[in-house]
Amino acid sequence: MRCPPPATGPTGRALAALLAFVLASAVVLLPTARPAQAHGTLAMSTPAANATVTEALTTVELYFTEQVAANAYFTVTGPGGGRVDNGWRQGSPRPLDKPVREYLLVNGKFEPKEYSTGFPAVVTLAHLPAAGQYAVSYLSVASDGEPVRGTMSFRYSGRATAAPQGWRPPVDQPDPALVAAAEQHATSGHSGGAAPGGPTASAVPLAPSTAATAASPSAAVRGDDEGGLGWLAWTGGAVLVVAAVGFAAWRRRPVPAARPVGRPAGRAGGRPRGQGAVARSGTGARVGRSKSAGGRQGVTRPAAAPRAVVTERVGVPVATEAAATTTGTTAAVAEVVPARGSRLGNTGLALLVGGLVVALLAGFGLGRLGSGTRPVDRTAAAPPVTGAAVSAGDGHQHGPGTGAHTHPGDGAAQVTGLSVNAGGYTVQPEARTQPAGVRADYRFRIVGTDGQPATRFAVVHDKQLHLVVVGRDLSGYQHLHPTMAADGTWTVPLTLARPGGYRIYADFSVTAADGSTVPLVLGVDHQVPGAHTPVPLPPAAPRSTAGPFTVTMTGTPTVGVTVPLSFRPDGVEPARLERYLGAYGHLVVVREGDLGYVHVHPEQELVDGTVRFWLTAPSAGRYRAFFDFQVDGKVHTAQYTLDL
Repeated sequence: MRCPPPATGPTGRALAALLAFVLASAVVLLPTARPAQAHGTLAMSTPAANATVTEALTTVELYFTEQVAANAYFTVTGPGGGRVDNGWRQGSPRPLDKPVREYLLVNGKFEPKEYSTGFPAVVTLAHLPAAGQYAVSYLSVASDGEPVRGTMSFRYSGRATAAPQGWRPPVDQPDPALVAAAEQHATSGHSGGAAPGGPTASAVPLAPSTAATAASPSAAVRGDDEGGLGWLAWTGGAVLVVAAVGFAAWRRRPVPAARPVGRPAGRAGGRPRGQGAVARSGTGARVGRSKSAGGRQGVTRPAAAPRAVVTERVGVPVATEAAATTTGTTAAVAEVVPARGSRLGNTGLALLVGGLVVALLAGFGLGRLGSGTRPVDRTAAAPPVTGAAVSAGDGHQHGPGTGAHTHPGDGAAQVTGLSVNAGGYTVQPEARTQPAGVRADYRFRIVGTDGQPATRFAVVHDKQLHLVVVGRDLSGYQHLHPTMAADGTWTVPLTLARPGGYRIYADFSVTAADGSTVPLVLGVDHQVPGAHTPVPLPPAAPRSTAGPFTVTMTGTPTVGVTVPLSFRPDGVEPARLERYLGAYGHLVVVREGDLGYVHVHPEQELVDGTVRFWLTAPSAGRYRAFFDFQVDGKVHTAQYTLDL
């Protein structure tokens, strides 16, 4: 077997320089991929998250990896929805049950740091009014400016305890300065509530533990650094493998059986073009062209001969190394005079390597553009923790384990439906007006960036698309489900009784080409001509009438903090509540003024006989909340004003 000559001349040197650039780029760029980060997160608690407590408690201790801010905010909500906390204080540091790892930005690089000491915030409980689930919510800001926000829950099965004389449930809201500081980083790597089915912590125990890990799973980092480099590392690695294999194959190719210089292919002693190739293997076996039964040319070989892959560089016949036999013998190399047209030339190879460089740099650029977003949630297989919520960047918030998809995000980013387009999709109604009191078909399309109607929608909560209609004065709420024609046109009968302006929200998830789902909410204005008299917003109240039912809402909506809201139709046994759209209820919250939209999904099962949601109020202001539930096959809507 002949040794291949080195690539010489300007072309060879250029190719070598290009490949060196690819390798250098990989070395420099790939390590800069941003790992999942966390800082100041909740590492464990006493009692542990999701634990059942039989003895009466007077405090709950939350252990963070650094001391929480002096103006940190804590609430404890009891089974009836009322607050039972009575202030908090800093505690004495103590060793964590299990060390945790966080990633910190050091000299422009994310470096892992292990913590073995916990800094407790001790929240005092005024009393335990009943057996059931208790939720502890917290909001702070870490020393690096990142928000520390989340919820943990435990269940109490003991006897009720009495409240101190003269004690009243607190009604305070977080310090506005704390909320503002947290919202400055609302879209950074690790704030927010917990994802459905996952713990609420960004800090990661370095060994299995029953201790609660609490903070955002979006920032969760596995102990083996699985989330460190992310998709960019995999992409870069694949590019490197392809480049290395291609370069190795090109460099290690055997030298072809060269023709004498100047001898044309058709002369005596040569082989005329168009008649295939004759090759002699390294073992002496002759390989030649023959006619197959179908009349096409084939290659005949002895059965034991290895298979040679024939390619060609433009104008120069060559052959690649043959595959090794399964017996482990040295692979034979065929000297081939091939047919023209299968080997890449210098120009083609340069283009290939150049394309790899461009792909690597493009991947790096996209990765850097996306570095401000949250890392991919990798906690789907984690044990469920009751009492956590996801703060939704697309206007959705979910209870644990309820969502067909998760939506990271915080604060102001939670509201959506403020625009007719988002995520590359636009809602296009056929008409933007209709007469008052007339039943009319409302038709619209969801159009992508290519100008074509989208037709692939994921089924979320039993429907492909939810259409919510609300008047600009927050009256006239309707929750509808249109049908889609083959051409992507959606249609639903719509009756609007009163003149005025309305906002129509299309709430859906598009199925992308790779099979992933893209959840979106698009909003569009709709007008009903005529004299309009706005309906004043009713005052805030904990009860609402829905058909024959009076529905009691318990809980205290809090700006920037994930807190539970529970709903119980009075006089309705829990067994009579029926699932509606895959859940025991749905909660739509619309903000007064800009009509920002939040759609909240409840926990999968009833909690202490109530339908429980986890709401993070995006900002101060007034909201209208619409709670849909179903009894005896009929859907009812209870409406509430939330005044924050």
